[in-house]
Amino acid sequence: MTTRVKSIIFDFDGVIAQSVDIKTRAFAYLFRQYSEEAVKSIVKYHVENGGRSRFLKFKYIHENIIHKPYDETIEKRLSEEFSKFVFEEVVKCPYVPGAAEFIEKHSGSYIFFIVSGTPDGEMKQIAEARRIAAHFRGIYGSPVKKGQWVKSILEKNDFKNSEAIFIGDSLDDYKGAAENGCHFIGVVADGAFNAFKDTGCKYFVKDLTELENVIKKIEGEL
Repeated sequence: MTTRVKSIIFDFDGVIAQSVDIKTRAFAYLFRQYSEEAVKSIVKYHVENGGRSRFLKFKYIHENIIHKPYDETIEKRLSEEFSKFVFEEVVKCPYVPGAAEFIEKHSGSYIFFIVSGTPDGEMKQIAEARRIAAHFRGIYGSPVKKGQWVKSILEKNDFKNSEAIFIGDSLDDYKGAAENGCHFIGVVADGAFNAFKDTGCKYFVKDLTELENVIKKIEGEL
């Protein structure tokens, strides 16, 4: 079957894997020496800015919440502690419902990519460890911004913007798609923070069991 949509770009945390809570706990752990109020503010900032690079979050937290100096040495230490805390948990955490099945079923129908806020090398290692890397033509992470990765994917693979769908759960994901004129599907789990409340996001799923039908709807409108 020939489809009008050629490529699907996935965020990872909260879209493919149920790993958002793991990283929330990691932020609370890293800054556990600060007040309960500060930790609550840090966790709130992290949740409301899901998909953003951890390095940008570390910098923001230091400058705007705990009001402490921030430099490359502190960034390196925090990143190493964060990776150590989350890596094994992210590798073994459950898939978002429908994710593994959709990837397995449709990797021959669409060209798949991962574009994540996780550091590039770490994201590749996670995908290899979860044995899903072979399903994706490219796996990309920070520090390159998501919009830049999407632009690169479109240009290098000669996709029209209407031929790609970005599936994400954060405002950064939505912006990455919007900057490049791609379709976007927002993942908002039941009871989860809705990052798309004040955007023009048109399509939503609560998990990836609904994804196939929403893609068909988008294709039917092309």
